[in-house]
Amino acid sequence: MTLDWQSGALAEGLACYCKCEYFLAHEHWESVWLQLHDPEKSFLQALIQVTAAFHHLHTGNTRGGLSLLRRAMRRLELAPDCFAGIAVAPLRAEIGALLEAHENGAPFTVAIPQIRPADPHP
Repeated sequence: MTLDWQSGALAEGLACYCKCEYFLAHEHWESVWLQLHDPEKSFLQALIQVTAAFHHLHTGNTRGGLSLLRRAMRRLELAPDCFAGIAVAPLRAEIGALLEAHENGAPFTVAIPQIRPADPHP
């Protein structure tokens, strides 16, 4: 199933995410999540976890934020490279790089992974 990222709550949540308004993005997406069934439900839950993680990271809760990112990654690893209208592969790569850098002791910076709609004509 392809979710509609061009209008409605998903588009509003994506716009909020891009403006670093993570709590609002979470709220928009949760309204859609409640109506879905797996595998889309689990996938959108991963995106919601990403938004919650960055909310925590930006408010100084590094431990909680990283924990949520790891949980989101476990869900994202189950998705194909493009799923439900989202380019999953680059999102996984960006989150993975952030987690790996932190685990290798690199100075922690909050680099916001991009959640991008998949190219409809790859």
